[in-house]
Amino acid sequence: MDYLSIPTANGTFDAIAAGPAGGRPVLLLHGFPEAAISWEYQVAVLGDRGFRAVAPDQRGYSPGVRPEQAAEYGMDELVGDVLAIADALEWSRFDLVGHDWGGAVAWWTASEHPERLRTLTAVSTPHPGALGQALRTDEDQQMRSQYMRDWRSGSTERQMLASNAEALRRMFEWKVPQSRVDEYIRRLSEPGALTAALNWYRANRPRAAIDKVSVPTLYVWSTEDVALGSTAALDTENWVTGPYTFQMLEDVTHWIPEEVPEVLTAMMLEHLNAF
Repeated sequence: MDYLSIPTANGTFDAIAAGPAGGRPVLLLHGFPEAAISWEYQVAVLGDRGFRAVAPDQRGYSPGVRPEQAAEYGMDELVGDVLAIADALEWSRFDLVGHDWGGAVAWWTASEHPERLRTLTAVSTPHPGALGQALRTDEDQQMRSQYMRDWRSGSTERQMLASNAEALRRMFEWKVPQSRVDEYIRRLSEPGALTAALNWYRANRPRAAIDKVSVPTLYVWSTEDVALGSTAALDTENWVTGPYTFQMLEDVTHWIPEEVPEVLTAMMLEHLNAF
């Protein structure tokens, strides 16, 4: 595993990487409340298979890219970071993978900049158009997503870090290795880090509606995901015009990359090798 510092005009991103410098480039985006190391298994396997896999700590998680204002965590800025990282790595075209918030950023990148992507792999997170429709019409998804509104409160940091970060630890449902959870808590306990991560929820939402995605897409969803229900998951196919594969994992929670890393990685490799 390589540990990189990726300088961009937006700041310097920390990242993990593996594989030959000239290998087919794959960028992997993590979600909340995690970090690039959530992709450690996938990065290592992809690198071993000859890909050049890079997983950055995203905006707010990398100390070198941690603006204070919530407005600086909007989708335009997050998509801009993806392109800035790819440009810094001299990747004109690459495969993009994202989980949770990283999945949302990946969908938006694929919609707005399809010419830059070879394939898209979205894990857990449905197409934002499908999720938006579910939030308008599906009571189940409305209940599941209430936390997004709750976390905009200024008291959220204190509540999440109280009692040795018990609330943050419970989020992982005991499906992520304890040592990994401890590392996430350590990082998010640094001054300003948790506020920066929560600013993803507090930022203004995208200024325009998202379009359908034309790049070859793999979407992986799990039946025990507490945050993302089946309505948006099943509707996502209607938001992809290119080749589309939907994989449903039974009895798996939201934390797919770390709960079933071998299963997810096999699906990713099959998708990547098909295009």
